[in-house]
Amino acid sequence: MINALSLSMTAGTPDDLNLVQEGSWISQLQNWVDGLPEALQWLGVVAIGAVPFIESYSGPFIGMIVGLPWWVALICGVLGNAAAVAILIYGAHGIRSAVTKNAEPKELSEKQIARRAKIKKYFDRFGVPGVAILGPFALPSQFTAPLMVSFGANRHLVMIWMAVSIVLWGLLSVGLGFAFLYLAG
Repeated sequence: MINALSLSMTAGTPDDLNLVQEGSWISQLQNWVDGLPEALQWLGVVAIGAVPFIESYSGPFIGMIVGLPWWVALICGVLGNAAAVAILIYGAHGIRSAVTKNAEPKELSEKQIARRAKIKKYFDRFGVPGVAILGPFALPSQFTAPLMVSFGANRHLVMIWMAVSIVLWGLLSVGLGFAFLYLAG
């Protein structure tokens, strides 16, 4: 998530609090949201929530840093992430349906068969709920969700579990945001 925290207070007031190393990508996103008019900062957090690797587990934290109430930051981060994932899930389903409609199965090499078997083993072991909730440890939800659909998982089931995962990761982000702000303050 955030790998460069400088928990220093230059002048001793919360307004001067610098939680993120200047010049880092997270600092640039924070400055972008902070530079928006106050009435539109929530929209900036929605946009950030749609970005892979930031999503609902960093968007709310950025929203809290720029001064949005935690619940607004959470809702905005979750909405941005869920909207991006929904577009990708239903887009992947459409593409998969179009490609497999009249396609003949192709011959696979032994290496391809082994790789698919390994992926299928993990998918079968954890299922859609496990991949949706644990997937962000390895890949952003914008990657794991369409992959599950491309493997043949039900798109509606994937969307439901991805929504649950997005909310859970958003709540975790808010909790960590409170912890960082408390430790820094």
